[in-house]
Amino acid sequence: MRPDGDPEHDDHGLPHVDVVVPDDARDLDRDVIAYHREQRQLRRRARYRRLVGPFARFGVAIPIITGALLIALVSGVLMTALGTRPDARPPRAALAPHPSAPVGRKGGYLPTGDVTAPPSPKHRSLRDLRPSVIAIASPKCSCSAVIADLAKRAQDLRLSLWLVADRRGSTAPPNETIKSLRALAGGAHDGEPIVLDDLSGILAKNYANTPDGRPAVGLTAVFVGSDGVVSDIRTSAQPGPELTDLIKAAAPDRKN
Repeated sequence: MRPDGDPEHDDHGLPHVDVVVPDDARDLDRDVIAYHREQRQLRRRARYRRLVGPFARFGVAIPIITGALLIALVSGVLMTALGTRPDARPPRAALAPHPSAPVGRKGGYLPTGDVTAPPSPKHRSLRDLRPSVIAIASPKCSCSAVIADLAKRAQDLRLSLWLVADRRGSTAPPNETIKSLRALAGGAHDGEPIVLDDLSGILAKNYANTPDGRPAVGLTAVFVGSDGVVSDIRTSAQPGPELTDLIKAAAPDRKN
């Protein structure tokens, strides 16, 4: 201002400003408090913008996606904790401790060895094929009728029927042998014979033989109990009620 107190602009062109200087600095406490409150608000807004800024660029998409993921996660946890659990598979019966005959004979265990169930290359132990009926078909076996009868009776008593080929005396390649077995299995309208590939021929060598040691002709049925013991062997098996009795004898726990 002018030294003479003129309220107009001074010689330097500065505007007129009314400044009130309190006599006591404590009169400024409210202004100081308001100033600090305003600064805190500004800092909070800045922090919020830093947190929300990256999501705000995508509009509402990110919150929606995040919410959906959270719902899916919570649903999965609840279904795992409260959902139904599959029934435990019943334990397989233990092998008989003291079979009455050597391995590979009636009254003894199945021989040790592996087979496959084409087209799967996975190997299965012969001693895991229990309880069951194992049907061994000789080359060019005309045994569709007995296989169909066995399949129906095994299904009625809830027993597996495995179908393998005796390759002795056959010159057919392995894939043709499997095709022939599938054709025989396809003729069983009741029951589901399961085709096995026994490349080593261990089943035929042990069971599909005549009393004088020659390869048996037709179908050889091997009845295996839950305890892994072969209860009976029938070479040149024929359809009939006797098959039901043999199945029941092999697995008495499967009776109706």
